[in-house]
Amino acid sequence: MNQNRTKKGWTPVIAVFFGFFIMGFVDVVGIATNYVKIDFNLSNSLANTLPMIVFLWFALFSIPAGILMGKVGRKKTVLISLSITTFAMVIPFIIYSFAWVLVAFALLGISNTILQVSLNPLVASMFNNDKTASVLTTGQFIKSVSSLLGPIIVGFTALYFANWRFTFLIFAVISLLSVLLLSFSKIDETGYTNRQSSFRSVISLLKNRYILYSFLGIVLIVGLDVGINTSAPQLLMSRADLEISRAGLGSSVYFIAKTIGTFLGAFLLLKTRPLRFLRVSLLIATLSFIPLIFGSNLWAILIAIFVIGLSCANVFSILFSLALNKLTDRSNEISALMIMGVSGGAVILPLQGVVNDAFGLIASLLVLLSCLILNLLFTQKLKENA
Repeated sequence: MNQNRTKKGWTPVIAVFFGFFIMGFVDVVGIATNYVKIDFNLSNSLANTLPMIVFLWFALFSIPAGILMGKVGRKKTVLISLSITTFAMVIPFIIYSFAWVLVAFALLGISNTILQVSLNPLVASMFNNDKTASVLTTGQFIKSVSSLLGPIIVGFTALYFANWRFTFLIFAVISLLSVLLLSFSKIDETGYTNRQSSFRSVISLLKNRYILYSFLGIVLIVGLDVGINTSAPQLLMSRADLEISRAGLGSSVYFIAKTIGTFLGAFLLLKTRPLRFLRVSLLIATLSFIPLIFGSNLWAILIAIFVIGLSCANVFSILFSLALNKLTDRSNEISALMIMGVSGGAVILPLQGVVNDAFGLIASLLVLLSCLILNLLFTQKLKENA
């Protein structure tokens, strides 16, 4: 097994990490949901089906994406996903109706699923195994930068072009550039075994308790991530009387915190044990929900959102790397299974929407707090089964 980074120059490295920037486009669904809700006069439950449409595909397409990757290779699979993303971003700009928004978000979910399944092991294969957590965290840092820019771009296009849908055109152009850059990059994929996989072989990984708890942890942390991204603007609109064009500040603060957190994490994880880092991070995030739930001051809410984003920034990449390094000879299958866990966004968010409609926004935040508490319990199980 080749554990050294491929020496093909920096172009392949830039090309694959650019893929993480495209990966962040899926997070625009959070702020876009608020605009679509107003444009088409949707209820909270119906509006929350939009993120569900996106993240549902992580449950359905992760394993097929892993199988495809075993047949055509990681690079070609990444290129397929980037091409679909480009097409998906064009649709709502040209045709804006609720039905076509559903189609576009579905395609975005499918392409992002394929991208996450193939890009993570592709990048990991280019570096030493002991740097996997740091490398994937660096990728998440780039994804966070993209996620951070999403609400800013939406707000900018809404204010200066009087049409927030120009965001999709900008994303389509960037996606096309990523396709071209990766197409002309030569990448050695021999860092991890690229074996054939099947649905049964992927699901069988859940018999390993370490893999099982890593998978469940990803389900919960993605559900939390999408939930905070969607709830933050609602919190600012209800408590601080901000207009929707400015309520995106909540999402921006969250993604600023995630960006800073992943940047710091890329360095700290070279010096710190990932599991210990994970447990401390989740504990801080859990405590930060107290001012988020009970605070009535704008700054108290923003600080709570910031701390939650900062402390949860590296949870996904740590869980992914722990699972990937547990069974390195089954990297394709583990990647498919872990990304299937991203469907947590399709599980947690509808539940949060139902609770929101029935009991209010604060009650819906308790759903997200439960995700953190359960994840803390799972980290103990990871320690026991290490």
